[in-house]
Amino acid sequence: MLMKRIAAILLFIPLLLTVAQNISSTSISVAAVGDIMMGTDYPRNRLPANDGRDLMIEVEDILKSADITFGNLEGTLLDGGEPEKECRDTNTCYIFRTPTHYVNNLSNAGFDVLSLANNHAFDFGAIGYDTTAKLLDQKGIKHSGKLGGGVKWRKNNLSIGFIAFAPNDGCNQILDLHTARKKVSKLNDSCDIVIVSFHGGAEGTDAMHIADSMEIYYNELRGNVIQFAHAVVQAGADLVIGHGPHVPRAMEIFNDRLIAYSLGNFCTYKGFSVSGAKGLAPILMANLNPKGKFLGGKITSARQVRPKGPVPDSSEEAFSLIKFLTETDFENSKIIFFDDGSFYNKSIKPPKIRQPYYPPIDYFQTLNITDAINKLTK
Repeated sequence: MLMKRIAAILLFIPLLLTVAQNISSTSISVAAVGDIMMGTDYPRNRLPANDGRDLMIEVEDILKSADITFGNLEGTLLDGGEPEKECRDTNTCYIFRTPTHYVNNLSNAGFDVLSLANNHAFDFGAIGYDTTAKLLDQKGIKHSGKLGGGVKWRKNNLSIGFIAFAPNDGCNQILDLHTARKKVSKLNDSCDIVIVSFHGGAEGTDAMHIADSMEIYYNELRGNVIQFAHAVVQAGADLVIGHGPHVPRAMEIFNDRLIAYSLGNFCTYKGFSVSGAKGLAPILMANLNPKGKFLGGKITSARQVRPKGPVPDSSEEAFSLIKFLTETDFENSKIIFFDDGSFYNKSIKPPKIRQPYYPPIDYFQTLNITDAINKLTK
């Protein structure tokens, strides 16, 4: 029996190799993480050793494995200067200023695009924001956040669009659904794939579950994130990535598009609590077909361990939490999860039938050869 199974696997290998060679032309992979703040020198020095070069080194290979890698940059990249944000007590009100040469850490980690739409983007006013944007431009890192349109580039012979929203002044507004729809629709008119990120929702472990209603935190309107996400998908968004609550949240498939409602904290050196769920640092990998349909993906679990940054977590706590929240908050979830952290759109998951079996091409667009063989022989 074992020899028959091995023989069947060997029969698959030529097909798997052919499929693998064609994956890059039939799909695009996006790695996404949550909040990034690599240390601050304001109002006092809270910078990591070695200028933060080692903060993301243990997960760099994962970040660099995707066609597009995204994160949310909290604070500004700026040398000197005085903040425009007013804080009476800097022990409870936070202002972030990261030295400009730390931009190299983002580039070296493999980031292609960043959100600058959040409550710390303008801590040092327009000068801080514009300096950050210029530094990212010099490194070829795309970005969005400031009031205006999105950004566009090409990857895998596809035109990619990205736009970021937040409930904060100076940013593309998550609270203005009418304008958000128009901006996403305009981007969709000229792009094959549109990625939308949002900074929204309440914060902390009490905010891990999502309600289809306006969320309020410290008397601030933080948006109805379900309403927002559905609205931008209907306007043309193909992948929606949330951040802001500082904890992971559920995922949803809506109109065959993936929505990740929060990826929590990723690399937040000081100034952020990383206790419990706030220390989880999931790395989302999503694979989309050329029309933006979600095919499948994987969550790699990591955890922030100070004074280091994110490190792989063999206990898979981030994945387990996101799986639980997804199945709890969306009872009719269209996502099917596997124990290895992978997950799929139920609408494209092939039926379970006996060997030998030649699955449809779509099934392999989210798997490497080893994963495919392991799944087929279970």
